[in-house]
Amino acid sequence: MSALRRKFGDDYQVVTTSSSGSGLQPQGPGQGPQQQQLVPKKKRQRFVDKNGRCNVQHGNLGSETSRYLSDLFTTLVDLKWRWNLFIFILTYTVAWLFMASMWWVIAYTRGDLNKAHVGNYTPCVANVYNFPSAFLFFIETEATIGYGYRYITDKCPEGIILFLFQSILGSIVDAFLIGCMFIKMSQPKKRAETLMFSEHAVISMRDGKLTLMFRVGNLRNSHMVSAQIRCKLLKSRQTPEGEFLPLDQLELDVGFSTGADQLFLVSPLTICHVIDAKSPFYDLSQRSMQTEQFEIVVILEGIVETTENSIVSKDSFHGP
Repeated sequence: MSALRRKFGDDYQVVTTSSSGSGLQPQGPGQGPQQQQLVPKKKRQRFVDKNGRCNVQHGNLGSETSRYLSDLFTTLVDLKWRWNLFIFILTYTVAWLFMASMWWVIAYTRGDLNKAHVGNYTPCVANVYNFPSAFLFFIETEATIGYGYRYITDKCPEGIILFLFQSILGSIVDAFLIGCMFIKMSQPKKRAETLMFSEHAVISMRDGKLTLMFRVGNLRNSHMVSAQIRCKLLKSRQTPEGEFLPLDQLELDVGFSTGADQLFLVSPLTICHVIDAKSPFYDLSQRSMQTEQFEIVVILEGIVETTENSIVSKDSFHGP
């Protein structure tokens, strides 16, 4: 708690949690933990969780699942780490065994396995007697180790062609898999966890105007460059023609016209949306706000100063 106060300042209110599923109630200036009142909170299914994960599952795709294979690189990057590591190990293992089998087949068809110890006989690959020795020769050439004990000779044109194919195939596999792992490791998803949003959004008067407000802060000392924040209001509505829109998206103005949406996030900031005639909340009363079903999704975009990677952090606030 002291670390949070040093980072965010003393103006942040202290809240306590309850394991019984109750909500959080900010403490007043003279209240202690014992005087805290817990407000019952009914759980609702969010469109976007507080950790930024979207609760959306695609169904009834049918034959459209083949489209994921058309963009195989992005599909691999989006997989979980355990599947990435499994595909990484499996691809290299299969490729190595396949190429070692090709060298063994060449030695077998030429009869090198039986004539390798003959003094005046020149094999395709020297000192390849069985499949393990063929596998070791492939690893030595693929990894450019070159121990010098096993080597290809000039009496084997099919071996030279296979060696060229092996070099091209190895370069493609390395570029694809290593590039995929590098992109996945450089994704700034963990960096987004150090961008904190307030637990609740509030509506209060500010500068004589009714304003929806919430706070955002950066826990790390490394700054975000070109940070920009956007807000979306998600709610269902029915059009005058009778069409029901289960997930209508409306933009909430958080300073786009004035440039207030461009943040210099070196300290916690209060993001404001003025409830005026252009606001979707303008026609809602206090009572209707307590019964209306809606969700506010906050999207914070920027560039990490240390790695220059783009980062997107999401959070949401839902109605009562």
